[in-house]
Amino acid sequence: MKKEYSDYYTEIGLKIAYYRKLRGLTQEQLAEKVNKSWSFIAQIESTKINKGISFDTFFDISLALDISPYKFLLFDSEDLNI
Repeated sequence: MKKEYSDYYTEIGLKIAYYRKLRGLTQEQLAEKVNKSWSFIAQIESTKINKGISFDTFFDISLALDISPYKFLLFDSEDLNI
């Protein structure tokens, strides 16, 4: 993952956490739905760790949360200092 994209990954992780909580799922439950470990989901959602994910994982998470993928990619560039 390139450093210049770290703010995007942080924003995506925060959105994943938001929609996961909105659906009433724990990190463990989401991890099980997408066949990943709890620590992997925790790293994605962390604001201190920028963890890159594949498109396959991205789409699996989107499907598991019943959220259109594009919603994770809507960024307010002012908020991200870009």
